[in-house]
Amino acid sequence: MAASASVSLAPPSDAASPLAPGSVSIAQLTAEVGHITRDKVGSIRQITAQAKILALNALIEAARAGEHGRGFSVVAQEVRGISGAIEDLARELETGLATRIAELQRSVDAMAARAQGERLIDLALNAVELIDRNLYERTCDVRWWATDAAVVACAANAGREGTADHAAGRLAVILSAYTVYLDLWLCGPDGTVLATGRPERYPNLRGRSVANEPWFRNALLLARADDYVPGEVRCEAQLGGAQVATYAAAIREDGPACGVLAIHFDWEPQAKAIVAGVRVADEDRARTRVVLADARNRVLAASDGRGVLTETLAANLQGRESGVVRDPASRTVTAFHRTPGYETYRGLGWYGAIVQSEQ
Repeated sequence: MAASASVSLAPPSDAASPLAPGSVSIAQLTAEVGHITRDKVGSIRQITAQAKILALNALIEAARAGEHGRGFSVVAQEVRGISGAIEDLARELETGLATRIAELQRSVDAMAARAQGERLIDLALNAVELIDRNLYERTCDVRWWATDAAVVACAANAGREGTADHAAGRLAVILSAYTVYLDLWLCGPDGTVLATGRPERYPNLRGRSVANEPWFRNALLLARADDYVPGEVRCEAQLGGAQVATYAAAIREDGPACGVLAIHFDWEPQAKAIVAGVRVADEDRARTRVVLADARNRVLAASDGRGVLTETLAANLQGRESGVVRDPASRTVTAFHRTPGYETYRGLGWYGAIVQSEQ
């Protein structure tokens, strides 16, 4: 099991996107076709206007020539009629093409918006999947370490001399290898902290009571040895107010729980590395915000560092699994995807979201 969280993110290839830099988009080609159409129709009109003037001059000269110019007059009339027909055709062509090009432009714009939305949804999904894979490891850790011999001995024999110190030493060894945790707490069945992994950094924790903590009460009620209490992100006053996700599992020797092991995942730097690692195009980075939010839309992490644990995501996701929400008032687009879970970790209904200001 890895000792530290992996935060690399491999988004879909830019080459698959119709908006990829360096490629000529359909929207650009449509605009060029419209420009060429207007330019060429304008040229046709200029030519027919010149032909009409020549035909008019020819009629005048034919009239002056009298009987000798009568044949030329007929030709001039025909030229004039053909010029008018060409002008009418050019007008119809311009009107018809302008309408079709406008429809094509709208279709292309809609297609480009859908493609961009799908790409942002993919990035949002990648972000929430990555944190879920990370948290899946945390669920494995707490269940594994709750069966450690030193941990079980301390919880089952809380009054025996030396068991707490031995367990604390064992927790310190674990923390030296697993760098994603702030501390590990071994608690007795009454909620008293019996041993911790970093007493030098967080002193005076041993002997304190955590009996009223929801994670402790819920862990004591777990029915199976393989169960655990998932970690809600919060600030832990006993750890200097740090943002943590606390996972807990019951400690059992034989029979009912004889204690609880709590592991405090160092949430802020791990989550920040994930949201900051999403590969947004350089030209879009200034207008893009990557967010992780819980099932109540509370912001758990943000690439700009704002609003963590205090802000609610503005977009109304309407309980959907994924999608795009456009807000004309704020001129923002929010693409989101709910966690699909990972392995045995079903997730907590969290979302990855990409909030982008419209250009």
